[in-house]
Amino acid sequence: MSNGRKAVVERKTKETQIKVSLNLDGAGVFKGGIGIPFFEHMLDLFTKHGLFDLTIEGSGDTDVDFHHTIEDAGICIGQAFRQALGDKSGISRYGSAFIPMEETLAHAVIDFCNRPFLKWMVETKREKIKEYDTELSNEFFRAFAVNAAATLHMRLLYGENAHHIHEALFKACGKAIAEAVRLDTRIKGVLSTKGII
Repeated sequence: MSNGRKAVVERKTKETQIKVSLNLDGAGVFKGGIGIPFFEHMLDLFTKHGLFDLTIEGSGDTDVDFHHTIEDAGICIGQAFRQALGDKSGISRYGSAFIPMEETLAHAVIDFCNRPFLKWMVETKREKIKEYDTELSNEFFRAFAVNAAATLHMRLLYGENAHHIHEALFKACGKAIAEAVRLDTRIKGVLSTKGII
């Protein structure tokens, strides 16, 4: 369901139950949770720097692994963006952001172009942050990009601290999204010479 630049998406499988509410013209407010504290912290940063409002509720088979829950969160959030953006009339379409976090520098570039793709150029030495497998950030952004029908490039230029790295990545993506979904009165229809995205 979508209304203006808002959307609600629900996904129920044998492994997870996730509900996402999104308002692109929000104030960066994150609510809810899915039982994975570190990931919820990352979504809070993603939302705050993206200047959209995001509510996520649900649960998954986290006793087995966090993978299904995080991937399905990415699917739902991506689908919500796709619905809320509609035909993409008037949006800036592209966004790019560099975010520093002490010794870390991350870069995200996004294009809401109906060409689903993730380029992930991130290597970390640490496999876990508490109970969170660091590779799950890749899975989240892949599910998000594919379901938002966006091209997303995520790059770690340098960094040592795993928490700083993931924090910078989520902030960078949020900031890039804020730029890309911004409405520009100079854009008539969609920002494409084809006349359609």
